[in-house]
Formats: sequence, C-alpha cells, structure tokens
Amino acid sequence: MNEPIPVTRDVDHGTAKLMPDVDRERAWLLTVDGAPQSYVDLDEPTHLEFEYTRRLGHVLDTLAEPGRPLDVLHLGGGAFTLPRYVAATRPGSRQDVVEADRGLLELVTEHLPLPEGAGVTVHAADARGWLEAAPDGSADVIVADVFGGSRVPAHLTSVAYAREAERVLRADGVYLANLADAAPFTFLRAQLATFGSVFKELALIAEPAVLRGRRFGNAVLVAAHHPVDTVAVTRLVASDAFPARLEHGAALREFIGGARPVRDEDAVPSPEPPDGAFGIG
Repeated sequence: MNEPIPVTRDVDHGTAKLMPDVDRERAWLLTVDGAPQSYVDLDEPTHLEFEYTRRLGHVLDTLAEPGRPLDVLHLGGGAFTLPRYVAATRPGSRQDVVEADRGLLELVTEHLPLPEGAGVTVHAADARGWLEAAPDGSADVIVADVFGGSRVPAHLTSVAYAREAERVLRADGVYLANLADAAPFTFLRAQLATFGSVFKELALIAEPAVLRGRRFGNAVLVAAHHPVDTVAVTRLVASDAFPARLEHGAALREFIGGARPVRDEDAVPSPEPPDGAFGIG
C-alpha cells in the first residue's frame, strides 16, 4: 500500500499544504502559509483534532435533540471539518460552505472529497457577499471560521454584518464564530459588543489561560436570541483534554466593559498572531 505523501499547492491566498498524519491512516492537516487551517480524518469524521473545533462541535451537539438534521451555513471552508462532522452526527442536514479561495476549494475537493450524499454544497464566494444574498430565515446555524491568512477580515466584524447574520438565521437560530485575540482583548471585546447589540444572548468559550490574558488564542463566540444550554456546554468543554471555560451573563458583561459595537467604517481585522502562536514546525 502506498504511503500518503504531502501535497503543496499555491492557492489564491497563499501556499496550501496537505500533510498526512503518521498516527492516523487517512487523516490530514491543512495549512496555509504555515498556519494550521483544518484537520480531517476521512475515516472518522467525528474526530475533531483542534481544540476550537471541538468547542464548536460541543455547541452544535447541544442545539437540538441528538441526530436531528439542521440547516447550517459555514462561512469559511478549510478542509470541511465541521461540515463532515455535522453530516456524520446529524444525517440529512443541509449544509452550505462558502469559501473565497477557489484554489483552496479545488485542492480540498480533489484530495479530501466529501462522502457521497453528505448534503454539503460548496460555493466559491466572499462570505459577506454570500450572506447578504441569502434568504431570510434560511439557516438554523451559521458557523463563521473565516481567516485571511491568520486574521479575521474586517468586513466580517461589524454591526451591519451581524445584522445580516441575524436576518439569515431562523428565530431560534445560533451564530457561532471562531475568533482569536490576546490581552487587552480590544478585538474580542469589540466583537462581543457588536454581536450583543444585535442578539439577546451571548456566550464565550476559551481556555482559562487565554481569558486571563496569559497567551494569544482562540475563542468561540456564541450569539442567539434565546439562551443556549450553558450547563451542558460548560460540562462538555470542561471535560476536554485542554479544558475550556464558558462565560456568559454578568461575567461576560464585565469582560466586555466599555467596548463599543464596530461600524463598517471603523472595522479592522483581528490582530496578527505572535510568531509561533499557531505555527507548525
């Protein structure tokens, strides 16, 4: 049997690499310009290697009764880790994946094809442009995991963008986003203020060391018009190999402090990660 070999290709927004995992037979790591983007196990789509994807998966698991199909819009494609997870855990779900990098889409669909009947439709488009054209009330969940290089693009951080997300979600829908920041959390606090100006309920999931300002890291934003199951999510994220904490209510309002919602004209990308924050050796 042939050993899988790494694949390197110039895509629209950098150099992408697919690297096989020596410990898992059909598992692959996708990087773009050295920054890890996705990890996929083709034989075990429910295996979520990255901590932040597990946290997103935990929230997805609690949004409806187990196995119930959902309509999910993924902004940012990567190697389709979470679309594969939802297709496996909630068969019959209808999912759209929007990825601006057409070259990256071609690389992933060629080497890591989605299974037959996965119910996933892939679109080469800008995330906000696609969102603005999407029908009202057409999604149960929006998962935003969009990075231009290692930064969230500015046009996906404003109140106008958050209002489009709310419009596309059903009344009981949930918006999830992977964000990244470090103390003093200027970007993260502003994002919470922005989505808090549009949605009634907010929660934030991150490692305690990140929340205490000890290091740069990922944080998962949860926004909805109804309370999410914070007890269940707290239990799930606390039981991970790298435990995380869920903040909501008064503690989260205190974290947000005096941060103001972001207008389109003031929007900036998320901060550049420090050297080595997410790199692969």
